[in-house]
Amino acid sequence: MPRGDKSAYTGKQKRKAEHIEESYEDRGLSHEEAERRAWATVNKEDGGGNKSGSGRGKTDTHVSAGKGGRTGGKASASRTPAERSASASKAAATRKRNAQHAHH
Repeated sequence: MPRGDKSAYTGKQKRKAEHIEESYEDRGLSHEEAERRAWATVNKEDGGGNKSGSGRGKTDTHVSAGKGGRTGGKASASRTPAERSASASKAAATRKRNAQHAHH
C-alpha cells in the first residue's frame, strides 16, 4: 500500500479529516497543508487507520476532541461581567476586521 493511501481508514475517520481540513482552510491555510494537518490530527487522535471489524484497532482514548464543550465556560465564569463584556466587544471587533480581508 503506497503512502498516502487512505483505504485503511474508517468512514468516520475520513469524515473527521474532512471537517478538520475545512476548518484549517477557513483559517487561511492552503488546501495541501490543511489536508496534511487534518490527517496528522486524525492519526494523533485515533492512532492511524482502523478499519472496522472485531478486534481490530484500539479504542479511541485520550482524544483532545472529547473535551468539546467542557473547556469553554471555566475561564469566563471566573471573570467579572465587565471583563467579559470588554473581552466580547474586542472579539467582535477582531471578527469584523478579519471578515473584511478573509472573504473568498
